[in-house]
Amino acid sequence: MSGSGAKKSATTLAFVESPVQLLNVLEWAYTDALRAPGPETKPADLTVVVLSPHDPMTRGQLRRMAELARDEGVTVRWENARGGAGAPLKTIGGLRGPLRRAARIVIGDPFSRYVQLLLTLTRAKDLIVVDDGTATMEFISQLANGERLERWHRRGNSRGALDMAFAPVSATARRRLTPGEKRRVEVFSSMPVEPPPGVTVTANDFAWTRARFGPPRLTRGTDLVGTSLVETGVVDLERYLEAVAGLAEAHGATRYFAHRRESAEKLSRVAHEVGLEIVRPDLPLELIARRGPIGHTIVSFPSTVVHTLPLALAGTEVKVAVYDVDPAWLTSDASPRAQGFLSGVTDTARDVQRPGSVPSTAAPDTPLAMS
Repeated sequence: MSGSGAKKSATTLAFVESPVQLLNVLEWAYTDALRAPGPETKPADLTVVVLSPHDPMTRGQLRRMAELARDEGVTVRWENARGGAGAPLKTIGGLRGPLRRAARIVIGDPFSRYVQLLLTLTRAKDLIVVDDGTATMEFISQLANGERLERWHRRGNSRGALDMAFAPVSATARRRLTPGEKRRVEVFSSMPVEPPPGVTVTANDFAWTRARFGPPRLTRGTDLVGTSLVETGVVDLERYLEAVAGLAEAHGATRYFAHRRESAEKLSRVAHEVGLEIVRPDLPLELIARRGPIGHTIVSFPSTVVHTLPLALAGTEVKVAVYDVDPAWLTSDASPRAQGFLSGVTDTARDVQRPGSVPSTAAPDTPLAMS
């Protein structure tokens, strides 16, 4: 992105639906301010529109992130975008004016139908996509290959009537996200992505997080990071619980940081059957880990955090380890792309340890070796 004063004074409108998206908007704004002339590190003329989801845990984290955003001088507009049958029309109607006036649009989830619909209403010539986790890798791949925008964990033949009806909107949004003579597209990402021609990629190294928080106090133990692979229908529940038990025993872990989408029933089984303390973070894990206290070792399955935590925790002694997902754990409903995508998440992670397969519950402690 240009650091010119004209660009810096442009009205910027950001749309987020998750705490991680809002965190990455703040990271982008911090980076954008640093590359502009002058000493200012605060975002200029940025309004973040929160398209509030139903999930209570997600809403809670979003409200905490909104407080941090306001502390940074960002205007936050909270929309109960899913608050009833008439909420979408009311939300979209209220955003028409800001969408028409915005010179730059920042989005966190190009796969979101809500965001795709809003993209059809904008005249902005600058579009920025910030990370919504590992989905950014799939977005870039689909954009480069001219494919329709579809989440990686969905089955290829799962398109229903609603998908077909929404297809023209999705196609228009995809064209908006394709760079052209009068349209600039930037991807702000901590993921290893190869952009298609015309797309600018700016690295997200979590400079804002490191500048504002930490360094953390480290415990002597190991913390496990939960995933929503069961909830999205990718991994079998019983196999997942066996794997968590194996990791907890091998590493002597006592805490399990829950993903915001994990079900209460599954977390209850992790607590009672595996014996782990369930921690429900009130902020994205990158901030929780940076603020501390955090384990000396963090263990995860393939997920966004194996890419982001090494960046957020740079300069500390925390080790991040990622274990593979065994193909035998996949459900019959898992997308044919699931195993390849998860392997790619692991293989492309930097500054992590890759011990390989999950040890059985009877195995001794498995020493970690840096990949």
